[in-house]
Amino acid sequence: MFIKERRSFFVGFLLVVGFLETLFYLILSTGSVFLLIFLILAGILAIIVVGILLIKNGLTMKIKENSKIANKLSLFLGVYISSIIILVILTIVMSFYVNNNSNSAIMHIYRIFTGALLHILFLSLYFGFLFFVYIVYSFLYQKMIFKKSIDYIIVLGSGLIGERVPPLLQSRLDKGIEVFKSQIERGFQPKIIVSGGQGENELVSEAFAMKKYILSKGISYENIIMEDKSTTTYENLKFSKAIMEKFHKKYSCVFITNNYHVFRASIFARKVHLKAQGVGSKTAKYFLPSAIIREYIAILVLYKWIHVFVILLTMFSFITIYII
Repeated sequence: MFIKERRSFFVGFLLVVGFLETLFYLILSTGSVFLLIFLILAGILAIIVVGILLIKNGLTMKIKENSKIANKLSLFLGVYISSIIILVILTIVMSFYVNNNSNSAIMHIYRIFTGALLHILFLSLYFGFLFFVYIVYSFLYQKMIFKKSIDYIIVLGSGLIGERVPPLLQSRLDKGIEVFKSQIERGFQPKIIVSGGQGENELVSEAFAMKKYILSKGISYENIIMEDKSTTTYENLKFSKAIMEKFHKKYSCVFITNNYHVFRASIFARKVHLKAQGVGSKTAKYFLPSAIIREYIAILVLYKWIHVFVILLTMFSFITIYII
C-alpha cells in the first residue's frame, strides 16, 4: 500500500502505529519496567514543555504577525495543554479532600467532574496522537525523492500584498526556480506553471505576480505557463493538470509549496488524480507551529465524519456512565 499510494493519512497512521507497536514490544521483551516508566514520564514532561513553547511562540506571533485567529493557533493550543495539566493536578489534590469528606453531594459533583475530565483527556489523547502521526508522516513524506526527469514544475500560489509577492510565496518561487535550474543542469527542459487566481484584496492574479517575479530572476518567458483561475489548492492542482494534459498525454511533474503544506496538497493531488510529488520550501521557524496546526485542522476536516463519530461516542459514554 505504501509503495503504491503514499499520499494518504491512513498510510501514515498505519506506519506510525506499526512502529510504536514494535517499539512497545521490544521494550516489554527486555522486561525493564523502569525503562517503560521512564518513557512515560519523559512523554509527560515533553507535553508540558511543548505547551510552554507553544505559548511562547503564540506571543511571538502576536508581535510579528497580524491578529487573525489562524496566527493565534499555537497560543490557543499551548493554553489548552497548560489548562488540562492544571486541571489534572487540581483533580489529584481534590481527591484527598473528597476521600476524607462524607458529604454525598460533594462526592457526586467530584465524580461527574472527574468523569468529564477523563473523557476530555481521552479526546485530547486521540487528537494529540493523530497530530503526532501527521507531523511524523508529513516529515517523512517530504524526504521522498522525486524522479530526476521533470516536465512541469507547478508552483502553488498564496496571498499577495497588493500586487507584491510576500516572503511566504517568494520562498515557493525560489524553490521552484532552484528545481528548474537543477533540471536544466541535468539536460532537461521543464516548464514552470505558476498557479493562482485573483483574491478580493489583490490588484492582480497571483499567477501574474508570480510570473513577474520569476522573470525578474532570469527565467525566460517561454518557460513559464500561467494558470490564473484557481482559488484553492484543490483548484491549483486540478487546473494545472488540465493545462499539462493539453500538451502531453504522459508527463512527469512536481508541485512546490511551503514545507508545512506539502502533505495536505499531496492529498488534493491524489483526489484530482495527479501523479505529482510535493517539494517543500522553507518557512520562517516562528511561523511554523501555527501553520502546522492549521494544516492539521484542515486534514481533520477532510475526514470529519470519523472524528464526529468519536466525539459523539465519547459524549454518549460520559452521559451514560455519569449522568443517567
